[in-house]
Amino acid sequence: SIEDKQDDSEFLVDITEVNLAEIEIGKLAQTKSTNAEVKKLGKMLVDQHTKSASEVSALAKTKNFTIPTSLTEEGQEAYNKLNEKSGVDFDKKFADMMIDGHEKAINELRKASESAKDQDIKLWASKSIAGLTVHLEHAKMLKQGLDKK
Repeated sequence: SIEDKQDDSEFLVDITEVNLAEIEIGKLAQTKSTNAEVKKLGKMLVDQHTKSASEVSALAKTKNFTIPTSLTEEGQEAYNKLNEKSGVDFDKKFADMMIDGHEKAINELRKASESAKDQDIKLWASKSIAGLTVHLEHAKMLKQGLDKK
């Protein structure tokens, strides 16, 4: 039905927005942070979310769904807020954004893995949860370390 398609397409749009945002903050972390852990995590973000973005893009194409190709206004605002910070403040804000972003994405993936109408989308969503959960754990560990500073 049209409604089911709508839900599935919204999911791909949401996940794409997350991917695009995480890629940009990952790049920023690599250039702006002086913390080796933050840089490493930034690179991991860019790699994983670039891979995810191309998978979603291929999936959207086969379903004839249109997905965004650039940051949303909200994503751009969040990026700008991060970019204003420096030093440990930057690192802490980066960790917070990563935790928020990944919790949001994992919730979306869980929902889609249970209720997506399209089987390909359902399967992709359930396969993607593990990778993001690893990132979330990394981000939480990073935050714990930074909170001591």
